[in-house]
Amino acid sequence: MSLHKTRRQFVGQMLALAGGSSLPFTLNLAAMGSAAAQSTGAGDYKALVCLFLNGGNDHFNTVLATDSESWSAYQHIRTTTDTGSIALPGLGAAGGVLPISPATAQAGRSFALHPSMLPMKHLFDSGRAAVIANVGTLVRPATLAQYKAGAVPLPPRLFSHNDQQTQWQSAQPGGGIDFGWGGRMADMIAAGAGSAFTAVSTSGNTLFLSGQEVRQYQISGTGPIAIRRLSDTLFGAPAAANPLRQIITAAASEPLQKEHAAVTSRAIDAQAKLSGALAPAGAGGVADPVLYLNPNTGVAAVNPLAMQLQTVARVIAAHGALGLKRQVFYVSLGGFDTHDFQRANQADLLAKLSHAVAYFDTVLASLQGNDMRKQVTLFTASDFGRTFTSNGDGTDHGWGSHHFVVGGAVKGRNIYGSMPVTGLGHELDVGSGALLPTTSVDQYGATLASWFGLSASQMTDVFPNIGNFSTRNLGFMV
Repeated sequence: MSLHKTRRQFVGQMLALAGGSSLPFTLNLAAMGSAAAQSTGAGDYKALVCLFLNGGNDHFNTVLATDSESWSAYQHIRTTTDTGSIALPGLGAAGGVLPISPATAQAGRSFALHPSMLPMKHLFDSGRAAVIANVGTLVRPATLAQYKAGAVPLPPRLFSHNDQQTQWQSAQPGGGIDFGWGGRMADMIAAGAGSAFTAVSTSGNTLFLSGQEVRQYQISGTGPIAIRRLSDTLFGAPAAANPLRQIITAAASEPLQKEHAAVTSRAIDAQAKLSGALAPAGAGGVADPVLYLNPNTGVAAVNPLAMQLQTVARVIAAHGALGLKRQVFYVSLGGFDTHDFQRANQADLLAKLSHAVAYFDTVLASLQGNDMRKQVTLFTASDFGRTFTSNGDGTDHGWGSHHFVVGGAVKGRNIYGSMPVTGLGHELDVGSGALLPTTSVDQYGATLASWFGLSASQMTDVFPNIGNFSTRNLGFMV
């Protein structure tokens, strides 16, 4: 890599740290001409939306096995003797788990979703949502014996929040962590004047969208972030005489100052361009989400995740005006590190998740008169799963976890991968019921990337460990 490019990347990464300021320092710092453009037709638009559940969602209370043997083991292990029991009510009980019927039966097994996930159940039943079982960070397939013996390479620092978020979002266990797999995909498909909006985050700066060429564009819940005081009065100076724009975009010979001025100029131009193209929120545009109901209090409230997805929908609606054929988005919901008060806290979090995803599906069904559901796929990700055993009022850090994929191109109403045995001491139990993953993040991401349009060679560049797995495509996308 040239010294010039290294400096540009350094400056871009440094300026991205200023995400809390009024300037969206996440624009492309290098020419987009080097990115491999996809050969796409006028109507060939696709978007991927990563919904990251920060903290490590407890999948054991999200997707549950309810056949008699599994349910008995579940109740035995998750029902504690104190008031902090995290076991959920069974089928048919008041507030009980919600049954689902996968199209492909798993012999002797039956399944359900958390009681707060009725909107997700409707999406699953309608064929627009699927469950991907036991996904996690892996370098190559591993057995429990190999894990215990250290006989195969493993992702570094398992069970650590920061490290496993990094592994999930980079898909480079043990390797470099400068770039995310969403950003690397964006590098390969970005082209044209609208490429500054190929990778868009509504949740701050994220490794997932960091690319070598493409720089993620951060947008707030209300729209593009503008540099304040560019066109109004400043310290008493009239608007027409405001010198701020001239100062921050002035030509310079010093490299760092010159790069700052160039990035600032592009940021100003991009903000103006996106503001002009962005679909309005509310009446006449992208409908505002209705309030969600907190299952613990019964109080209706604003769902911040639904607001993020409204912003994503507004940007998707502008793809034609922006000249875009492919986009990658990042949204997130925090609070899933449920060591304590899990039953109440996770119920509220999963209510927000289901409400927001169902709202997004409804909006996409008629986005400015177009049904975009087959062109947009949303998928969940998280630091890791959690232990099957309870610490009394919650759960501790685990490894593998179940995830949702939602969209019109999803082969829904199914569970992909084999659901692990419910209990302790089985062939995937690495301790306290934490699961050794049977599906890697690489396989999960590669299936989405294939639908997105990446070639086999591009897939290897994005997921350097994918060659270690015999199955690259899990088959859950049309």
